[in-house]
Amino acid sequence: MGIGTKLFKVSVVGASGLAGGEVLRILLKHPNVEITELMAYKTAGTRIINHHQHLFALGERTLEHVDIKKLSNNDVVFLALPHGKSGEITTELRKLAPDILIVDLGADHRLDRAEDWDKFYGSEFLDPYTYGLPELPGIRTILKTTREIAVPGCNVTAITLALLPGILAHAFELDDIVAVLANGYSGAGKTLREDLLATNAINTAKPYQTGGIHRHVPEIRQNIAKLAGLGINNYGNVQVNFTPILVPMTRGILATCSVKPTSSICAKKLREIYEEFYENEFFVKVLPPQINASTGSVSGTNTALIQLAHDIASGRITIIAAIDNLVRGTAGQAVQSMNIALGLDEVTGLDNL
Repeated sequence: MGIGTKLFKVSVVGASGLAGGEVLRILLKHPNVEITELMAYKTAGTRIINHHQHLFALGERTLEHVDIKKLSNNDVVFLALPHGKSGEITTELRKLAPDILIVDLGADHRLDRAEDWDKFYGSEFLDPYTYGLPELPGIRTILKTTREIAVPGCNVTAITLALLPGILAHAFELDDIVAVLANGYSGAGKTLREDLLATNAINTAKPYQTGGIHRHVPEIRQNIAKLAGLGINNYGNVQVNFTPILVPMTRGILATCSVKPTSSICAKKLREIYEEFYENEFFVKVLPPQINASTGSVSGTNTALIQLAHDIASGRITIIAAIDNLVRGTAGQAVQSMNIALGLDEVTGLDNL
């Protein structure tokens, strides 16, 4: 049986959540996977139909309690759990199944530095996994042999894709990066909080976790520092002012990044750099001048749309990225990375329209 027709056994833990449900939606269209156990903690014993009415093919399936021994019989396990929960599974699962592919959608294996984890999360620090953002330099090569993938945060994905070509070209001053992100409410998952109720969300926009306390801040700085060639223990002068804003939409992120260009770059050259860098990327597209990116254009897809504009008056560059936070920012690039790790065509099962 060739790789094109092989079925890989795939299980999802945290299948009742938004990220888990989005993974399942994508996997149901994937020709090379067989969905096996669907597991959860608090919602174990309930049916998928109770949580994801659109997943008709799985609707009558019952969520099982987390069973690491059962998980070990799979080829791939997706972990779509709250931060701090994946590590409880990954350590034991790796002991039972040395060759299983683990794809963690949480933050547990994203950060390189224990000090960052301690400051922003506070639970036990775990070793970092291969970073599941294939467009980063060299990552595809590493993904081809890895058995452990950490999926980036959704806000981090939008900002990293927006800044990636410019940082590699040393086109930006790293100590003066400003990012304001409009976020859909699905980024908060199914958390039951008063500030997330529809009565407090409709017809209003409101910032949250401002002043550098958002948990994605260290991951953003980590990515920029690596792209700039700095060591993991030295972020140098990398400074990012990150302000997330909740807006009344279900899904999507619109990242507006403002950077100060280095003296060696001009707006025309920067656009050429971006267009050349992303020219052959299936899931990242640079829009023509004056056509702005929008979240509605990428909803339900694994595509990121990028736009650049030169603010002549301020002498700054504005870079805008639009993504679907549940697909490109979570489940989509998780499957994209899985495809590479399994030796499949990277785009298998994924939409860019």
